[in-house]
Amino acid sequence: MSIMTDLKSDVLMDSDPAHIKKDTALSHGNSDDVESSHVVYSDETTAGVIDRAAEKALCRKFDLRLLPVLAIMYLFNALDKGNLGNAQTAGLSKDLHFKDGQYNQIVGIFFVPYVVFAPPIAMLGKKFNPARVLPILMFCFGSFTLLNAATTNYGGIFALRWFLGMAEAAFFPLVIYYQTTFYRRGELARRLAIFYAASNIANAFSGLLAFGVFQIKSHLVDHPWRWLFIVEGAVTVCFSIFAFFYLPRSAAEARFLNEEEKALAYRRIQVDSSSVVNEKFSLKESLKIFKRPTTYCFLIIEICLGVPLQAVSLFLPQIVQRLVSNTVTINLYTVAPNVTGAVMLLILAFASDGLRIRFPFVCLGFAFTFIGFIIYAAIQDVHAQVRVAYFATFMMCWGTSAPSVLLSTWYNNNIAHEGERLTLTSVGVPLANLMGLVASYAFQEKDAPKYAPALIATACFGATGCLVAGSLGLFMVWDNKRRNRRQGVNLGAKDVPTLQLRDGPRVDEFRWFL
Repeated sequence: MSIMTDLKSDVLMDSDPAHIKKDTALSHGNSDDVESSHVVYSDETTAGVIDRAAEKALCRKFDLRLLPVLAIMYLFNALDKGNLGNAQTAGLSKDLHFKDGQYNQIVGIFFVPYVVFAPPIAMLGKKFNPARVLPILMFCFGSFTLLNAATTNYGGIFALRWFLGMAEAAFFPLVIYYQTTFYRRGELARRLAIFYAASNIANAFSGLLAFGVFQIKSHLVDHPWRWLFIVEGAVTVCFSIFAFFYLPRSAAEARFLNEEEKALAYRRIQVDSSSVVNEKFSLKESLKIFKRPTTYCFLIIEICLGVPLQAVSLFLPQIVQRLVSNTVTINLYTVAPNVTGAVMLLILAFASDGLRIRFPFVCLGFAFTFIGFIIYAAIQDVHAQVRVAYFATFMMCWGTSAPSVLLSTWYNNNIAHEGERLTLTSVGVPLANLMGLVASYAFQEKDAPKYAPALIATACFGATGCLVAGSLGLFMVWDNKRRNRRQGVNLGAKDVPTLQLRDGPRVDEFRWFL
């Protein structure tokens, strides 16, 4: 299929779909030749590159103007969610006189509102625009983090964790949706990876920050972990105010684009992301996503991802504690695994975008998870095999980082309807985070320091995720081939423009983005 290299401005804003037609001049040739019976799209419906140089320049502007701000916002999101583990290493439970099991309860309660409120808040975000709702959510979770510094008992911190879960519930789904309105499907994984790498950096930075903050000797607070909440919460609130006035509502309203660039940005999303750009949200239409069988496969994979993801996010300091005799340096030992997790995420995401395929890299991430947790659980004497044990923690971080981004990208790539896309993301991402309940109750203090039952259970979720993701990917390969045989063509997802795919797999021309 030829790639359109030029596009006039009158075509850029034309959203009327052109017809798919058989090349009858060639169809009289050998029927075994793929090229003898292929589909030809008019320029209005090609999903190919419109103007390579112009698109690169446009993406560069988005990368420089949007990604750094979104990455910093998510960094603070991850810091405010995960700082409880750092505070625990400084004696949070002891200082607030927690009873047995109460620390696990304040870890777990976060995920209840996180799941319950994600879909409605995400839908409100679609209605009122993510560029405005995301900074408001950031202001809220920063404020609740700041208030954690004033808690004096179990009840106070329990209530704040509930409200923190509400504020953070729709943040990640809205960021994913927001980026799909600026980038093509084949450009999305690496951008989300750069954005999500902020989470790994946050986990690494939180260890460094906690180590530094806990050295503060001051009469202003009674316990050093209070400084951690004060510093992280205050900076989060300040940055949210800047983001509210900075983020553009859409490419059409971006002050840093000229009129030609705005038209090009609109057209790119029309042919390679959304069926209708900036479509008005309809709950009835959006809920149709749950009529697709593949939706439930994606949700099962999210569940399998969630347990190891939350285990690493919430309990890596406790896992590493088994290796370290000096408790002051525990948080420092979490830095390197999280940093290499971010690097592995970027490597796999760039490779996935370059090859325009998702599921093998999702499976690879789950394989890392399974191997890392199994190795760590199998070691009896970690001090005799400290290098192997520490390397296993690296594999844990590799395995939980990559699938989280690539899985979200995978199902977003296969949904052209903006409302359905947001709805699945707002259910799938919180569902993965809900598995933090499983992780928080699996890692029991009575099993410390080895946590063997929790490690084995987490490894099993990794193995199941690999199996389900691989099976779903192979089904998509088979279904694409079946559709090609039935139509007598040889098409992939990149050959079919998304403006024709509003109804998903029910459309004959639909091809799975693998």
